[in-house]
Amino acid sequence: MPRWSEYTTGERIKILRGKKIRQTDLAEMTGLSLVTIQAAEQDKRLTLQTLMKIAAAVRVDTSVILGQQEPRRAMDVEDRVTMRELSCAVHDTAVGLLPAGVTAPGAAELRQATNRCWGLYWEGSYVEAGAVAAMLLAEARAHVHEQPADAQSEGWGFVADAYRLAAYVANLMGSRDLAYAAIGHAQQAADRAADGMRAALVTSGRSWIYLRDARLDEALVLAEKSALDIEPRFSRATVDELCAYGSHVNFAAVVASRMGNGDRAADYLSQSHATGARMGAERRAHGTLFGPVSATTQAVGVNVALGQTGKALALIDSIKDVSELSGAARNRYAMDKAMAQADAKMYDASLDTLEETLRAAPGWARHQTLPSVIVQKVGRASTARLRRVSKLIGLVPAGVGSYMPATAKTAL
Repeated sequence: MPRWSEYTTGERIKILRGKKIRQTDLAEMTGLSLVTIQAAEQDKRLTLQTLMKIAAAVRVDTSVILGQQEPRRAMDVEDRVTMRELSCAVHDTAVGLLPAGVTAPGAAELRQATNRCWGLYWEGSYVEAGAVAAMLLAEARAHVHEQPADAQSEGWGFVADAYRLAAYVANLMGSRDLAYAAIGHAQQAADRAADGMRAALVTSGRSWIYLRDARLDEALVLAEKSALDIEPRFSRATVDELCAYGSHVNFAAVVASRMGNGDRAADYLSQSHATGARMGAERRAHGTLFGPVSATTQAVGVNVALGQTGKALALIDSIKDVSELSGAARNRYAMDKAMAQADAKMYDASLDTLEETLRAAPGWARHQTLPSVIVQKVGRASTARLRRVSKLIGLVPAGVGSYMPATAKTAL
């Protein structure tokens, strides 16, 4: 029997829907036309929005459809070691078990360590962030243990932050069960901290896990709730509050776009741009990043997901400098830009953008699905450059004009 990655994307869709779900049934489940379903299964056309809708209908991660997960995402040895240590830290600290020799740092030291961990995450160093998050969890839990019962709220806030970071790393690396567990523990810690801001951040984190797990309706409900819960009064809002609110509204726009709801996405983008304009510059706060540049670059991805290529390209032309963004945010914007260029059949430009990013951030790219989608879209224009880019993300030719993940490297 062939390995999962050796099937074409269309073949994987057929297998996932099985004999009990006909093409007409899948069309009805997704709201797509029968022609669109047939084109996807024949490897003729698969847009990001179609991919998301099919994944939601057959209840799998998009990486499964693309052949990158079978059923777990393939990992390098370093990845597996990190995820095992992170898993032990999440589950052990949840029941009060701490590694031998762990010391309880003070609040100021924990705050600095938390900020360093988020810095690694936002730069796209997910393996390192996961390794540090495991240590942070133990130290934060030890800190709580050392505090009097009536003075533990701040400490539980640090614990909530550490669990949320662990959930984010696990989610990106395809360990969905660990992501669900960590975000659940983050919610309990945030409740103990009695911190409304942290509770909203955790709700948004759960929404993102739902999005990656193709639970789109639930993801949108949670994304909207988290944004509403922290919506500030602009007349007296602090910059940090605006940062958290803007990033949450931005994410709500992303979820709405994945569901094809253009009106709702546009409404959230409007609020996002207004918040970014009020801030005037990029800001990091509460483990989030946001500002006017973030608002505009995220709008590119939203318009790409909605199939509004012209709007996406117009926004790209208006963006002159993304140096204020984190490494991960710059890379994600580059992928959205490459996708927009591919949609516009600007294949050479798309491959230029994609190759530059893959070479600059190979570690980040390994945990992303969009590069594969872009290569499959550009695959209809077979070139030597296409083959070179395909090798960078572990794809090998599967026939004229189509590409599939290589068996030796499926973790993108």
